[in-house]
Amino acid sequence: QVQLVESGGGLVQAGGSLRLSCAASGLTFRNYGMGWFRQAPGKEREFVAAIMWSGGTTYYKDSVKGRFTISRDNAKNTVYLQMNSLKPEDTAVYYCAASGPWEITTMAQKYDYWGQGTQVTVSS
Repeated sequence: QVQLVESGGGLVQAGGSLRLSCAASGLTFRNYGMGWFRQAPGKEREFVAAIMWSGGTTYYKDSVKGRFTISRDNAKNTVYLQMNSLKPEDTAVYYCAASGPWEITTMAQKYDYWGQGTQVTVSS
């Protein structure tokens, strides 16, 4: 049974930082592309960042480039999202997801497994 468990969310002031973690189990983590998505109240889920199985390639939503960094530790079966210079518009529930083996994609429908999400709230 595949499980993705996010942690690290919370309340932070604008300009602050948070580091999200996603611990994976039940899959051969090192083979999977991983991504982070977010969903704000009343809005659709949107892509934030993705990383290739090897960590060699990353994709970002334009509005987070230069502020967010996705990384992974295949020895710990964990993917991270370092979020700096946070803005109120970054407020959302953040989800990690695992795409198919050997893939990296920005498309939510190509992700096979999802975590339960962690709330990030940025106050102005």
